[in-house]
Amino acid sequence: MSNTDDLARLAAVIESRKPANGGDPEKSYVARLLHRGPDAFLKKIGEEATEAVMAAKDCDHGGDSQKLVNEIADLWFHSMIALAHYGKTPADVVTELVRREGLSGLEEKAMRKVLVREYESRSSEGHS
Repeated sequence: MSNTDDLARLAAVIESRKPANGGDPEKSYVARLLHRGPDAFLKKIGEEATEAVMAAKDCDHGGDSQKLVNEIADLWFHSMIALAHYGKTPADVVTELVRREGLSGLEEKAMRKVLVREYESRSSEGHS
């Protein structure tokens, strides 16, 4: 079984925990976060990202690299909850990463900035 199969299986479990799919917020952490809404799981993503950064900094000073893996796992898990809420899957993220493969990261970032400026320019024209 591949890592993407593992992610798909975990995503299916998260999907099954959605309150709309019968997930019980009294019995499931995922159902509880989804029931509480985006603020709940988005806050967790922020917390886990901070903890991942702190674990990485600890690694720079001889800390246990497994702690970094654990914190990144928490970050990915909560990110997967956000993906499920917004109707996306880990496969969508993998597809985007593959799309970017071979592109210069600097060129990709520059292109996104251009697209944002174009979008903002079009948006402001409609409101003037």
